Amino acid sequence: MLLSVLLLLLMVCGIQSTHYHGTMMTYYPKEIFSNGSVSVILHFKSNSQTCTVDLYSCTGNCGTESTIIINAKIESSASWCQTERITTRLLPNNSPFQLSYAGGTWFSNLNGIDSWRAVTSVELRERSDTMQINSSPQTNTFPVLRVPSNCYININLLAFDPDGDVVRCRYADLSLTECASPCTPPPVLALSSTCTLSFSGTSTSNEGWYAVQMVMEDFPRQSITLTHNNGSYIVKSTSEAISQIPIQFGFLVDPAVPSCTKGYYLPGFLSPTPGHGAQFYTHVDKALEINIRASAAHSVISELLYSGPSSVVKTSFGSGEFSLTWTPSAAYEEESHPICFAIQASYSSSVYQSELRCVVVTVKKKPKPIFLNALRMKISTTLSLKDNRDVIENLVCNQCCNYVV
Repeated sequence: MLLSVLLLLLMVCGIQSTHYHGTMMTYYPKEIFSNGSVSVILHFKSNSQTCTVDLYSCTGNCGTESTIIINAKIESSASWCQTERITTRLLPNNSPFQLSYAGGTWFSNLNGIDSWRAVTSVELRERSDTMQINSSPQTNTFPVLRVPSNCYININLLAFDPDGDVVRCRYADLSLTECASPCTPPPVLALSSTCTLSFSGTSTSNEGWYAVQMVMEDFPRQSITLTHNNGSYIVKSTSEAISQIPIQFGFLVDPAVPSCTKGYYLPGFLSPTPGHGAQFYTHVDKALEINIRASAAHSVISELLYSGPSSVVKTSFGSGEFSLTWTPSAAYEEESHPICFAIQASYSSSVYQSELRCVVVTVKKKPKPIFLNALRMKISTTLSLKDNRDVIENLVCNQCCNYVV
């Protein structure tokens, strides 16, 4: 009996130890009310093995929270699941606040990361350059990015800011409580401030899983002031971040591939697949379709992986052709959202992933319907149209006015 209990505890611990696969959080301001209160919408993605979701905590000007979408499943694969949670907070004023997401533990990884912690810093004071509240930078990825150990590959993460700010990335800093201890970056990856992860190949002894814990920040292009609705303000220089979001995911170094050339074993994108960073525009309740096509001469394309709003619909047409269709609801109005994707292929027991591509979709308000009233009239005149055009047009206009209610 005791042995059975111990085995059960070990099984539970094993499940917990492989539970966490990363997270992302972003925010958009929504309304400023006459009494000084502010509403902000929060988008929270959670990556886990079994679609489980933990809650984040708030410190500072937290207000009251309401849920718009609860843990909607976005995408899943054999070893991970990504879900989306959207909430709104009504705050008494435009003071900043901070969200943190912490727990344990990460999946087993070679850089020794155990417990997790992710932090979002929400800035709501009015900017002097736009006269609006700041929006966070936007990015996206899915829970696992993978590369063969013998290839040189750059992973360009999307770095988009709705306010036009400069976006920079760095690894999470333990001294700033942006991660839990230990907080060692993957030794096989180099991260640039422009949000590119560079993998230069490694030995077979370094093949396996790594935990990536990053921070993305937005910086003003010139010094600006951030003004509280009580009249107080602070100045932000070009070297001071306005807000901060976390990017955390798994990185897998696979065994070597026979060739690193795109389109051989690693899937390569073909037209009409949009380029990385392409921008699309749609409005509420209008469907947007993104067509994606790829090929691999020596492997078999198996699936399209994507991350975006939970209401995106994935369709497979076979032969490496896919589409992603999104019909945004009013919850996404006046916001820009990244949709990221990659193609996965297999050869024997090996799995290969294409480059990561992301697009940005900006959602406008649903246009108001336009009504056109038609009026059919019969006009008789003895005047010559050639010599009396102005007189006749005035007579017609006057006659039309008689029908206006």
